[in-house]
Amino acid sequence: MRNLRLPRVIPLLRMFMLASLALIIVMPILLTVINSFMTEHEINANYASLGQTSMNTWVTLKLIPDWVSFYQYFELLFKTPDYLHMFWNSIWLVVPIIIGQLVCASLAAFAFAKLNFPGRDPLFFIYLITLMMPFQVTLVPNYMMVDQLGLLNHTGSIILPGIFAPFGVFLLRQFMLNIPSGYMEAAKIDGASTIRIFLQIIIPMVRPGIAALVVLLFADYWNMVEQPLIFLQDAALQPLSLFLSTIQKGAFGVSFAASTLYMIPMVLLFLYAEPHFVEGIEMSGIKG
Repeated sequence: MRNLRLPRVIPLLRMFMLASLALIIVMPILLTVINSFMTEHEINANYASLGQTSMNTWVTLKLIPDWVSFYQYFELLFKTPDYLHMFWNSIWLVVPIIIGQLVCASLAAFAFAKLNFPGRDPLFFIYLITLMMPFQVTLVPNYMMVDQLGLLNHTGSIILPGIFAPFGVFLLRQFMLNIPSGYMEAAKIDGASTIRIFLQIIIPMVRPGIAALVVLLFADYWNMVEQPLIFLQDAALQPLSLFLSTIQKGAFGVSFAASTLYMIPMVLLFLYAEPHFVEGIEMSGIKG
């Protein structure tokens, strides 16, 4: 009987562990949204112990506000013009990077995956080396190059390196390697040019990979901090990702409201593209 019960218990334990892990991950987001609808007085009362030096202090975490308030959203959207200004700064930075990298990465991935030319494999190996290097390693060379090009304190210092980042090339190449070469050979027999094969055969077949790349690029550049902090010294050019650090102490309600609004574009994009995102990651051959 014990041997028969054990296989039934294992799935329940696994489900409990996964549910607990999901709750731990979602709880900070849930608390941020809930706290954004609390009054400033209630937030200060709940988190007053954070400023105390005693180790035996507890924070009150409420899932239901005593009084629902929208004042912090009104103050953020109508009394704080910097928020909307930085929001559009983020849009004007992220959208050109995504469009530009989709064009450049798809063309380069097609060349690395389906075209034979001298030095193809060594060149792609260099791409992999640059992909594995963190941002901090290439910070000084990038800063010197941006300075020499006269792009310091200009949006081009963020957009141009983002367009030519190697990750999109790697992801789409992995996806294109799974496309049988027979499609290209049949198209060539019918007289199709390389550009036509790329646009009418390859691109439609890699749409899940493109959707996955769009989600990953948006998440990466929507949340970027180091690049704009270093290359954009003018606060009027900085994106929304730097806004939360400028909120003064004591405006916790505005901070929670800003964090909630900041998460909305990313959440909506992921919910809309989630099926294509998962399919693209699975078909690209990348293991998490």
